[in-house]
Amino acid sequence: KVEVTPIAWDVAHDKLLTSVAGNKTPDVSQMGTTWMGEFAKTGALDEVPDTIDADSFFESAQSTGVVDDTAYGVPWYVETRVLYYRTDIAKKAGVTEPPETWDDLKAMAKAMKEKGGAKYGISLSPANWQELLPFVWQNGGEVVTDGEFSFDTPEVVEAIEFYKSFFEEGLTAESVPEGFDITPAFIQGTHPMFFSGPWHIGLIKDTGGAEFEGKWAIAPMPTKETGTSFVGGSDLVVFKSSESKDAAWKFVEYLSSPEVQQKWYDTVSALPSVASAWESGTLSTDEKLSLFGKQLEDAKTPPVIPRWEQVAADVVNTEMEKAMIGDASADETAKAMQEKASAIGTE
Repeated sequence: KVEVTPIAWDVAHDKLLTSVAGNKTPDVSQMGTTWMGEFAKTGALDEVPDTIDADSFFESAQSTGVVDDTAYGVPWYVETRVLYYRTDIAKKAGVTEPPETWDDLKAMAKAMKEKGGAKYGISLSPANWQELLPFVWQNGGEVVTDGEFSFDTPEVVEAIEFYKSFFEEGLTAESVPEGFDITPAFIQGTHPMFFSGPWHIGLIKDTGGAEFEGKWAIAPMPTKETGTSFVGGSDLVVFKSSESKDAAWKFVEYLSSPEVQQKWYDTVSALPSVASAWESGTLSTDEKLSLFGKQLEDAKTPPVIPRWEQVAADVVNTEMEKAMIGDASADETAKAMQEKASAIGTE
């Protein structure tokens, strides 16, 4: 018998930290992938046993639960980002294929604005690390190397410079109003391209209706050296303080079976972390959904370090905004990120 205690996601992090501090943890918990480094450092998480086959998961998903070469989390569900684009506006602009490279992406954004009649060519956030990091990875860069921050590298600078160029050239909006919803803007055609996860498939279908079908598509991330995307989602963890660790891990193993992963997708539309769960059912036959499975083969998790969420919010997002809607150069931005992130540290 499994007793489930639902916790709202916006308070889950703090409630779990409180439970660790008070030594009143649950046996099993779902945990955001960006929390793993922080909770592993507390020493409260049990190591994943050998009974769970790490090779059954997408490598990108499995890496989200690994801290200092030790697995503490088992991927539960995953999400990654791809490019959403208006096929009808692209056709009007003379573009018949989705962009394959960085240069293609820039050219398509220009064409959609100048020839396709869109207000902007693409929607990019001026302050969202989840949108910037894929460009860093695609350019062969990393933000943590050998346990130290590495924002001030040529690869990161070039990625920031490329991202910034969309703002400088008026291809994306300089500012995003609070509460901005990309879905109606995409359907209205003012923002004909954007990067997002699988949840937008349903949102677009629900908002656009039957008459919008055939006017949009999705495509893999554009490539530079690679076409790497961001991988997120959640992991399942077992706490050391559990008095039922064997049963807890058996439950996690059960949840990690392809059959259960498919049932969970059918119930809540959360994408499976187990690769074989994509080989049958809707996930294998739906063209748009299956693309996410292909993108997961080239996706990365952000650094699994204790204070990544602080670095992401207080450093990366803040310095990004200074570059995208301010006067900071890419080089200045990378140096500022390096200095401020290093002051916080990777431990």
